[in-house]
Amino acid sequence: MPVSPLTGATLRFLAAAIAAKAVVEIGTGCGASGIWLLRGMRPGSVLTSVDVEPVHHRLAREAFGQAGFAPGRYRLIAGRALEVLPRLADGAYDLVFCDADKREYPEYLTAALRLLRPGGIVAFDNAIWADQAPNRAHQDPATAAAGELHDQVLADPGLVPVLLPVGGGLLAAVKRPAQAR
Repeated sequence: MPVSPLTGATLRFLAAAIAAKAVVEIGTGCGASGIWLLRGMRPGSVLTSVDVEPVHHRLAREAFGQAGFAPGRYRLIAGRALEVLPRLADGAYDLVFCDADKREYPEYLTAALRLLRPGGIVAFDNAIWADQAPNRAHQDPATAAAGELHDQVLADPGLVPVLLPVGGGLLAAVKRPAQAR
């Protein structure tokens, strides 16, 4: 399911606010969130999108082309995010957007913090997860992972978090420079 227009506009805003040049997207989907991110990124920037489903890359490639983005503005990497992300460069990205397997959100956070430069932003879609994330009594794996993610973000003094009530909830955090921790 594509991100909501409000979530998309927020992603565009975040990318523009930090003049993002290199962005990682975990979960390509149909390309909707990638288009929003690309619209906020600086000219000449590159979106790296990771997805396990080849059909998602085909759909995204078509959507990016229809939106006017040249193939050099994005790279699509097939594979499980937790296997692909370790191959990406440390501290080389301005923004990491996560919208894939919710059960892996805590691991995506760990990977994103390695990938982000100081001042970079990590963002998670569907972080409220139908109002259940704060409810520890709700035991399905995706909701439990969302709760774990919330705990990790709040406990990390190197992050400045915000939970925005757009779409299914967008949890975003700025990575502080090492001396500000």
